[in-house]
Amino acid sequence: MKTSQKHIVIIGGGPAGLEAADNLQTLGYDVTILEKESAIGGKVINWHQLFPDRMAAKDVMAHLTNKLSSNVRVVTNANITEIVTGNGKYKIFFNQNQIIEAEAILITVGYDLFDARIKEEYGYGIYDNVITSVELEKMFCQNKPILTQQGKVPERIAFIHCVGSRDEKAGIEYCSSVCCVTGVKQAIEIKELLPKTDVMMFYMDLRMHGRYYEDLYLEAQQKHHIQFIRGRLSEAAENPDGSLTLKADDTLAGSPIKVKADLMILLVGFSPSACNNKLSKMLNIELGNDGFFSPCNTHIDTNSAHTSGIFVAGTCTGPKSLEYTLADARSAALKVHKYLVYAPVSEVLN
Repeated sequence: MKTSQKHIVIIGGGPAGLEAADNLQTLGYDVTILEKESAIGGKVINWHQLFPDRMAAKDVMAHLTNKLSSNVRVVTNANITEIVTGNGKYKIFFNQNQIIEAEAILITVGYDLFDARIKEEYGYGIYDNVITSVELEKMFCQNKPILTQQGKVPERIAFIHCVGSRDEKAGIEYCSSVCCVTGVKQAIEIKELLPKTDVMMFYMDLRMHGRYYEDLYLEAQQKHHIQFIRGRLSEAAENPDGSLTLKADDTLAGSPIKVKADLMILLVGFSPSACNNKLSKMLNIELGNDGFFSPCNTHIDTNSAHTSGIFVAGTCTGPKSLEYTLADARSAALKVHKYLVYAPVSEVLN
């Protein structure tokens, strides 16, 4: 059986979808990527530098997109309305009843960002000088000066960790995995641009679990003199001049603290993609209690869904760094290949 006769649909054109498509085209398959946004690339296209080595995100995206050949068709603004099975294939209906057929489907829809407005006590969307880490990254990308809404160079900036992560009050109990190192990277970038600005990091626990992440943390402390305060912010209030008064409990010192900041940056976490519920119902595949897709086995089969011929990869199964997302995509491509070439007849769709 020639693999070129097989067609695979990848739902989601972010880094995982692009990396999986490249591996599948190399194996000889025809691939269609269905991307709901107007451009492929996912959220990485809005990123400036990547941790831990500060590589430009645009260079990574160029590497991922330039590898795609004519065997990979990309459809943007794709709105999937129905998926049905029959004759050993999946039929995917999208964009006013356009139809494509595939022997396998790989889901790589990524994640959504936590809506910081839910944490009203932090004042996002209410106070002028409260922004998210994503908005800060866009400022880096666009070479915009780091200024307050009043046009002032901030003398003191506060980062708030775990906004939408490990927060029972917000209904999210998991760790988003990359917020700590993102905050450290961004704090260093700010100090490089504004060396006279004081930068504080309010954190619960620093989870610097990746290779060289600890080196970045030590650089932040030793070279850039960034201040790390262990404690969750309890309240932020706006002052008449637009600055902010922050109240928190310093859990290391065992005492409450109150500090002033000109700019506050919220490190927002991962939320399950809004696509997950829709695709879960269409394909009869399971979601975990956290809203991310559940693979067949979290140890030995992390890419197969519970429905034959359906596979998952990337951050649709939970928070991951870009490094692990790309590795997971390569694993998923091989899993799809093994399924199509070696699966017993009883496992192929009826």
